[in-house]
Amino acid sequence: MHRSSLLLPALLGLLSLTASALEKPSADELHARRVALASKLNGGVAVLFAAEEPLLDFTPFRQDSSFYYLTGWTEPGAALVIEAALPEGGDAVTGVQPAESYREVLFLPTRNLRMEGYTGRKLDTADPNAAKTAGVDEVRPMSQLVAELDRLTHGDVRHNYGRRAGLIYGDHTVPQMSATMTLLSQSLGMGTSLPLHDVMPALMLERQTKSPAELALLQKAADASVAAHRDAMKNIKPNLGENVIEGQFYAKVRAQGCERTSYASIVGSGPFSTQLHYSDDSRVMRKGDLVVIDAGCEYSMYAADITRTMPVDGHFTARQREIYNIVLGAQRAAAAAFVSGKSTLGSMAQRTGPDNPSLDRVAFEYINTHGKDLHGEPLGKYFLHGLGHSVGIDVHDGAQGSYVMQPGSVFTIEPGIYLPEENLGVRIEDTFYVDASGKLVNMSADLAHTPEEVEAGMRGK
Repeated sequence: MHRSSLLLPALLGLLSLTASALEKPSADELHARRVALASKLNGGVAVLFAAEEPLLDFTPFRQDSSFYYLTGWTEPGAALVIEAALPEGGDAVTGVQPAESYREVLFLPTRNLRMEGYTGRKLDTADPNAAKTAGVDEVRPMSQLVAELDRLTHGDVRHNYGRRAGLIYGDHTVPQMSATMTLLSQSLGMGTSLPLHDVMPALMLERQTKSPAELALLQKAADASVAAHRDAMKNIKPNLGENVIEGQFYAKVRAQGCERTSYASIVGSGPFSTQLHYSDDSRVMRKGDLVVIDAGCEYSMYAADITRTMPVDGHFTARQREIYNIVLGAQRAAAAAFVSGKSTLGSMAQRTGPDNPSLDRVAFEYINTHGKDLHGEPLGKYFLHGLGHSVGIDVHDGAQGSYVMQPGSVFTIEPGIYLPEENLGVRIEDTFYVDASGKLVNMSADLAHTPEEVEAGMRGK
């Protein structure tokens, strides 16, 4: 056996130990999130599953976003059951459940001592402090999950499959959920599977409004990403590979304590500046090119999303500057039009109508009334995507599109113009949040923004 093979388990174990050292919301805040979800279950039961450990190739583990949002738990293979009060036990008007009728259980897998040599030590129910460590009311072995759901859905009249049998909430897309529902149906003696209500709409809506603790983590992710973008500006030059900039960005955010990039970084120059989700990052940048860098990091599971466009040789041409300023103007127009409690991000399908509260419409109209293509046509048709999206634990987080933004909302504003005929693409993206007074705050405001600031940033100023 090679020496490196002997070291692998120890190294992977160390990674597992350090991966859980995240800045988390308080146990009280996490508990409040679970209680808030319970109030939306109509007396039902929610079942959510942690991500599974990727054992075949030892790729880094990342917890399921919704599971982490509710628990702060960073280990794989667990399940959370939230038992809400039955409808007659709660307030019919507010939906708030009495504290004494709420129940939560975290189901933990049995430890696999052999695999822990590779993945690091895991917590299980044999630890007398397991519930306290996990920050939940009760922990039980994963082997008891189906039996517990049988008890909850059995109720007091088995022939009716209990009062909760038709009120089980979960995520339809998770394989463990489907398997559990099949086993539960068999346990109840049913010929067909129990109906499963989708828990995600309620959970996504809850995730939409960020707490002060979440905003602090999002700001740290933005700050780390801004620092990496600044370095990228200084390092860009002709005859340098896009991959070099991508690698330097990753190294910079990791050095600042970020777990990973929050999506596949885009470093697209020349013709690839017009390709929205180009991620090969393999071209050599040339004098006269523009390069679009769309990259951000995750800090304690919370994402940043920032884009800047730069001239590879450090100086915008007149045409590049013209298009850049139109995109910048569109972003500023959308931000200026924002009204808390009224504005939506909207979508490409919502770009018409004077009473439309969509910020996308504002940006589109600005682009479509400023500048022309090489054939004298308006530029609106070259704005090829929606204006933005919510940001949180996922880089595309929570509710989207028609959601009315209010204090605690976090989202991007990212207009763009893409002109393949000219090998010219420009996108400018910043992450914003709505503060308690309804004011829009740019979380990445410290990064060079105007053409003059970008050129100065490329000179190291």
